[in-house]
Amino acid sequence: NCNKWFKKNLDLFSEDLNKSKIKNIKLNVSAPFHCNLMKIATENMREEINNLDIKELKNPIISNYSAKPSLNGNEIKKLLILQIEGRVRWLESVEFMINQGTKNFIEIGPGKVLSGLVKRINKNINMVSINTEDDIKNIDLDV
Repeated sequence: NCNKWFKKNLDLFSEDLNKSKIKNIKLNVSAPFHCNLMKIATENMREEINNLDIKELKNPIISNYSAKPSLNGNEIKKLLILQIEGRVRWLESVEFMINQGTKNFIEIGPGKVLSGLVKRINKNINMVSINTEDDIKNIDLDV
């Protein structure tokens, strides 16, 4: 079983890192995102993403694949496909936005994991988390 093999080897790797006093955290994820084990998903999603009609944007999207902004719909589609198997450049993406003057971040979805990650990068950033319909109704965008 592939999952048992990965778990066993990940545990061994974590032990080796701990012995070398290297901090590491195992993330509880539902699938092996951002690696070549997602190849089938990439092939399935490629057609779906390429069929999307993404117009030229007015505001840039910062890709977690490239850690750079894009306004071009075709480029964004390519980046979405590459991101399925590609590594996430989260730190670089957030740092880029901060260096461009972004001071307010909104996390939409269950939990506050991304909010915590952003705060680790820069404690002076304003974070808003939206987890419920009430959060949407009560959001204060004048932070």
